[in-house]
Formats: sequence, C-alpha cells, structure tokens
Amino acid sequence: MRTLIPFPLFVLLALLGCQQGPEPITDLDQLEAPRGQRPANEEGVAHAQPPSRPPAARRAPTRPTPAPVAQDVVPGDQRAPATFVARLVTTKGNVDIEVHRDWAPHGADRFYTMVREGFFSDIAMFRVIAGFMAQGGIPGDPAAARRWASRRIPDDPVTQHNTRGMVTFAMAGPGSRTTQFFVNLVDNARLDSMGFAPFGRVRDMGPVDRLYSGYGEGAPNGRGPAQGRVVAQGNAYLRESFPELDYIRSASIVEP
Repeated sequence: MRTLIPFPLFVLLALLGCQQGPEPITDLDQLEAPRGQRPANEEGVAHAQPPSRPPAARRAPTRPTPAPVAQDVVPGDQRAPATFVARLVTTKGNVDIEVHRDWAPHGADRFYTMVREGFFSDIAMFRVIAGFMAQGGIPGDPAAARRWASRRIPDDPVTQHNTRGMVTFAMAGPGSRTTQFFVNLVDNARLDSMGFAPFGRVRDMGPVDRLYSGYGEGAPNGRGPAQGRVVAQGNAYLRESFPELDYIRSASIVEP
C-alpha cells in the first residue's frame, strides 16, 4: 500500500509502499533494513538485499485461526462487496484482481475505495524485484500523496498466505497501511508472520511478470527510486530518472 529508523528500534515499533499528519516522521531512504526483504510503505521503507535466488515454491505453513477483525468500515472508505474483481489497466496489459472481503476486510474496503475514487490514474509500479514482489501505490501528484497519507486503516489478521499472485498492502508498523500494495511474484509465505494480510489474488500473472524490474531495489541499497522522493516529487521524479517504469493507467470494478 520515506516506502526507517535503525533496525532494532524499527522492530520494536513493529513492521515493514511512521507518519505524523501528512508528512512521514522518518526518511525511508535512511533506514537500515533487517535481513530479508519487506514490502514497506512510504511511512517506513524497509530496504534489504534481494535473496540470492528466488525461493522454491512450497506448501505454506499452517497458521492458527486468527482472531476476528472488526467489520466496521473506516470513515471515508466504502464498504466492499463480499467479493469483487478490480481491473487495473497497466502499460503491460490488464491485471484482474479478485478481492475477498473476508480475507482482510479493511484491506478490501480500502482497495475498493481507491478504485471507486479514481486513485489509480498514472500510478507507477516503482519497486519491482524479480523473485520477490511488485510494489506500487504512491500517487503521482505529491498533493494527493499527502492527502492519502493520513487515511490509515487498522490492521487485518493474516488469514491467507503470501503466495504467488496474492495482493497485499505494504505497511510500516501497526495501523500504518494507506495505499501502497504489492503483488507477490513468488511464494513469500515468510511475510505471513510479519503481519502482511493478503486481500486479493491476481487471476492472470502474465502482465505482472512483464512489469519492468531492471531498476531492482530502491535507493540507497539499490539503483531504483527512493521512496521518499517519490512521495515528495511524484511522477515528475520518476519519469525523469526512471523512464522504463511501468504504470497503472486506470482501474475499474468489473465484477459484480
């Protein structure tokens, strides 16, 4: 869904797309990441080196039954249908995401609201790491990024595994999810225990697999975009410095 404090403190604050008002407390680019990658939002980016090779597909470990989550809709969001399909029109083709509200109610409501409110207009997939995940969700307009940054949603329990094709909001600690999300390119079940709650699944991964991944990890650990600058400068920064990135042009609800 600035996408850290030194790692030991960051862990105490919680997890891996903190912010006070519209402006992030920390500069994501300055945080030291723990071993292993985490998809993070603009409020606390977790930069880490990619695994040496994509993890082998495996059966995800069994998780205990999570505690029920409040079904109330966050003020400002719209209540999503029990299931729906959102179509993202990207520069690599249409990506249909099948969303299940019972998987992660707050995440489903937020994604539904983003689509209905026209959020997905020229949204960059700014962090695509082969063998890991594809992340996007920062508005191209810095003013819009500031507005959405204050619209946080509560955490959802993890009821599904972060396997290939699952769609999940990024976060920077408890209650920090806003708009940054990622698609798992491989089995990333290790993210389950970190609190990343999938809310949907991509029906056809072909277009997602074709998203440009040449820039890799973001600065300072890689040559990709610095999330703090994406939030502050928007698409002007991305188009000038990272012209090969792919974008979500628009989105709509196609089912029901």
